[in-house]
Parts: sequence; structure tokens; C-alpha cells
Amino acid sequence: MISRLILGDGSIGSSLVEHAVGHPGTLFVVTDDPGWVTTLRDSKIPAVESDPTDATQFPSHADFVVVADESVERTEWIATVARENFPGATISVVIGVEATRAQRERLLALADRVIDPTRDVADRVLDTTGGPQPGQMYRLLAEIRPLSKPLAVVAHDNPDPDAIASALALAEIAESIGVPANACYFGEITHQENRALVNLLSLSLQHLDATAFDPDDYGAIALVDHARPGVNDSLPPETPVSIVVDHHPPRVPLESNGRYLDIRPDSGSTSTIMVEYFRRLGRTPAESLATALLYGIQTDTKGFTREVSPADFEAASFLSAYADGGTLRRIESPSVSPSVIAILATAIDEREVRETALASCVGRIADRDALAQAAEELLNMEGISTVIVFGYVDGTIYVSGRARGPEVDLGETLRDALGQIGSAGGHADMAGAQLPLGLLEDADDDASLSAVVREMVAERFFAALGSQRGRPE
Repeated sequence: MISRLILGDGSIGSSLVEHAVGHPGTLFVVTDDPGWVTTLRDSKIPAVESDPTDATQFPSHADFVVVADESVERTEWIATVARENFPGATISVVIGVEATRAQRERLLALADRVIDPTRDVADRVLDTTGGPQPGQMYRLLAEIRPLSKPLAVVAHDNPDPDAIASALALAEIAESIGVPANACYFGEITHQENRALVNLLSLSLQHLDATAFDPDDYGAIALVDHARPGVNDSLPPETPVSIVVDHHPPRVPLESNGRYLDIRPDSGSTSTIMVEYFRRLGRTPAESLATALLYGIQTDTKGFTREVSPADFEAASFLSAYADGGTLRRIESPSVSPSVIAILATAIDEREVRETALASCVGRIADRDALAQAAEELLNMEGISTVIVFGYVDGTIYVSGRARGPEVDLGETLRDALGQIGSAGGHADMAGAQLPLGLLEDADDDASLSAVVREMVAERFFAALGSQRGRPE
């Protein structure tokens, strides 16, 4: 059960208590305001009349501490004592508008959240322990705070903008509470827009070598924009994972097993979830991160036209005040590499169409991201509503799919078609798969291998698609 402690005076704290009593958990107040103590006790709320800096009056445990005092100097003193006595707690501090920049910075170093009272103080402070998922931010910070070694925030292989931005955002949250963190990825960043995102914003990402990666170098592993180690990333499947934040529907139910899990299939992007975290913590992202998060939302929702939710619009609206619009436009209009043009041309030449579905094998590839770009383009063909484009490299077949309209759930289709021989899944209109080549790689030449891969993947896809369309509503 979550325990809350409020330290300070009655003028601000009374509003907090009024809201807190409606939330599950315990509440305790330490204040030197005798009138407020009497009021609290009359309402059956445990309260002690004492100096809020007197740690001997504190309860033995607190998960969530609110410091609320009219004096900024006294607030800083109370927060210092609270942090010393509850190093693992989530501490929120309410400050007045007269606080100096130096005071705000010192309080940010002490507390997890610094709140300006001109906002809706009570609701925003208690947001971290209320709402649809009570204690969500407390549980996340409690998972990170005790780490004695860096947190590795791992995006999926060859990360897209949503994964890149989300990894950077979670790493910044960890850094904000004094825990070093690295935003990491395996594979390559090859898509021209993704390279532009990283280069123009000078984003700090750590490239991991699958042969040299050692989980013991880190205090914990977090996954963003995907949910399983070894599935769409190069981590060993048995890697212990402490934190998962994702917006993709899981292929199979995920057991918490003590981990922090935040999976929201109704959200259009993982970046949207990260924006909520920042807002709950009372933090604003720096310009480069805000731009990356906004681009992550835009790309995963295809310009707010695919799998979009009200939360995506709200997050984008919030970010628009901090993002660099000029840089965003430059990211959206990069030059197209010759390899992308070549794969698109091959996908067009090799396409196989059955009714409104299209499948195309492009053979051996150098750029996995080009598959998604080709699928996006082929979906624009007249009469086509479902597309997969696939190719192979380094012993693995990669499949990227796009769909439009309500008649097909592409994620389910690919799971049905390819889930038994590899990993597959995604959303109704955007999905993918990875399949081991295995013995197929022994084919005499690329032409023979492409023919075998084409038959295996396309036939399974068309069969699963026909089966799904034939299902009763």
C-alpha cells in the first residue's frame, strides 16, 4: 500500500490533503500549524504538530513525500531533510513564483518534481499516485532510483524515430534523479529520415555490439517501443529486463514478475507515453528531445492519421511549444539514398497481387528500413489495401507490412502466417516479422534463395489473409 507524507504549512498543504484522502493508501502530516493539526485530527487524519524538518517526527516509511511551505528557503531545508530520511521516496516540492533560478535548480536536484502553484497544484502533485494507474510514476522511479550502475534503455534493432526518442526520454528521466543512463540500440540507423533526426539534433545514442554486450555492465535493462528481449532486438532472450514501456499490443500476455510494465495499445506511439511521464514529473524536455518526441509521434501515427488517440494529439500540442519546427521540416525532407530507390524499384517489379493484397520479395537487402518505405509506397497503388515487402540479410528474413481499411488486422494476419516460424506482430495497419533463414540459406545462389523465400512467405501471407477475411464478424 502506498504511504504518503505531507510536510509544511496548512495554507498549501490543506488542498493536498483534501485531494489525497480520496486516493488509496495511507496519509501522514507533519506541520507546525496548530490550527491545521486540530482540523486534521478532527477529520481522523494522522498529524503531528512539529517542525517539518524534525525527522524524529516522521513515520518510519514513506513512498511519496510532498513538501509545501510558503517560504522557499524553508521548503529547500525541509526537502533536504526528507531526501536524507527517505532516499527511495518520490519527492514533490511546491514552490512559489518568487523562487529564484538558483533555488529552483537546487530543488530539482533534491526532488523528483518541482511544482509551480500557479498550476492546478493538488491535482498535478497527486497525479503521480492517482489517476487510472495509481502509483505509476512512483513505481517507475522506485525501479530506477536504487541502481548503483547505469540504466541501459534499449530500443528495438535499427530503431525508428519513436524508439529513438523514447529511449532518450527514459534515459533523461533516470538522469534527472541521479542515475546514469544510456539510450542504446543494436543494428544500424539506415533510414535517411532517422539518420537526419540523429544528426541534425545531435542526439546521444550508444550503439551496442551483440557479441560484446554484457548485461552485468548495467544496473538494469529497460526496453522501449518493444517488449521482449531477443524479439526485435539483439539481446539474449534470457536477459533480465526491469522496465518495459511500449504501445504495441503484445503477441502473448506479459507477466509482470516484479517488473515495471507500461504497455498501452491504445496509444499511437511510445513517445506519447514518455510525454505523459515528463508532464507528471513537472519537467519540460529540452528542444532537441522535444523535437525528437514530436517526430516520433508524427511518424508512428503517420501524420496523425493512423492508430491515433486523443493522448497523441495532447502530447503533440504540449511538445509544439518546445520543439524546433525548422529542424523538424529538415528531418522530414532528407535526400533519398540510392539503395532505397533500388529496393522500391525491385518491389514494384517483383510484386504479386491477389485481389486487393500485394506481396513482393526484394531478395538480399542492405537497408532494412527500405522495406517499410517500399511498403508505404506500394500501398498507394490503385486497388491495393494490404501490402507486405520482404527481403533477407545475415541469416534472417525481414517482413514489413502496411494496410488500410477495417477489413484486415495486419498484425493478426502476420502472426497467423509467420508466428510459428519466427516472430511477427504489430498493429492492424502496420506490422512486421522476422524469420530465420535456417537451412534455406544453403540455396545455390541468390536467385534460388529468393524464389524459395518468396514462395514460403507470400503463400503463407495470402493463405492467412484469406482465412482472416473469411472469419465471421
